[in-house]
Amino acid sequence: MLKKVAFGVVCIIALIASAAIFSASSKTTGSLRIFEFTYLTRIPSLPAGSKISRIWIPLPQSDAYQTIGDLKIESPFSYAQHRDPKYGNDYLYLETPASRLATPADVRVSFQATRREHRVEFGTRPATTQSTGADLPSLQLFLQPDRRVPLDGVIAELSAQETQGIQDPLQKARAIYNYVVATMRFDKSGIGWGNGDAIWAWTAKRGNCTDFHSLFIGMMRAAGIPARFEIGFPLPADQHDGAIPGYHCWAQFYLEPYGWIPVDASEAWKHPEKKNYFFGAHDDNRLQFTVGRDIRLDPPQQGDPLNYFIYPYAELDGKPFAVESKFSLQDRASSTD
Repeated sequence: MLKKVAFGVVCIIALIASAAIFSASSKTTGSLRIFEFTYLTRIPSLPAGSKISRIWIPLPQSDAYQTIGDLKIESPFSYAQHRDPKYGNDYLYLETPASRLATPADVRVSFQATRREHRVEFGTRPATTQSTGADLPSLQLFLQPDRRVPLDGVIAELSAQETQGIQDPLQKARAIYNYVVATMRFDKSGIGWGNGDAIWAWTAKRGNCTDFHSLFIGMMRAAGIPARFEIGFPLPADQHDGAIPGYHCWAQFYLEPYGWIPVDASEAWKHPEKKNYFFGAHDDNRLQFTVGRDIRLDPPQQGDPLNYFIYPYAELDGKPFAVESKFSLQDRASSTD
């Protein structure tokens, strides 16, 4: 373990040094989208004899690329806001006697959001080596394997194969991105997709956004480049109100002097004309909720760590149970600076 930690720190230092030959800036100007979003959780009536229900509902956060305001929570039960200790994701926590759920109940979270395009401009002029603010411990977290994203075996071999002879970390990242976009296909038929299992994705060569980005992140980390998983919701460019059917996820990787560099490999596959754009950019047609995999909540769930956290998670007397969720969008304004 000490050898792995030392290797990760050495890799990060090497990335900082080697990336100094580039110039870059992250743009928070450009296109933006302003909208209201509603996240509805419907808790079913619970069977007689049940004792305690516990429910965790994810919440979005403001950052440099999205601003969350006017958060409203409508709940028939008391709740508290918590944060997971590993990644810092926010969520609501409700612990309710099952006797109070003789009939279904709704928890409605609504808020206003402004989402900005995040675009990194890659330059060729020498740049300052000043750090963009990430610290080594947080970067080290994104060099570790996840339960479904191993960094050894076939993933390590594949990463080495696709980056063979490449010294520059940015070019390594581009080679891995090119491989994922060229090799995978967006295909949600059959079973197995949607779990973000890097080995399954490599074997099946298909899946949804979780599968695309698990393979990308595994190959990046195996190459010594910090990479993280992010998940939220898509905002269809041609839809200004109505239901959002499900989640979307993407990735970022870290290089100095750029900081975190956005990638969306599955959108690049769907829109080949935007392949270059989605290496270094996230458009404003998305809403981020949480970061990371294998999430252990606080108060801790009795079940396994969450593979990822975008839908409500619930336990009844210590065992997972299903709750419904619905999501909707209402645009308020869109503009280009």
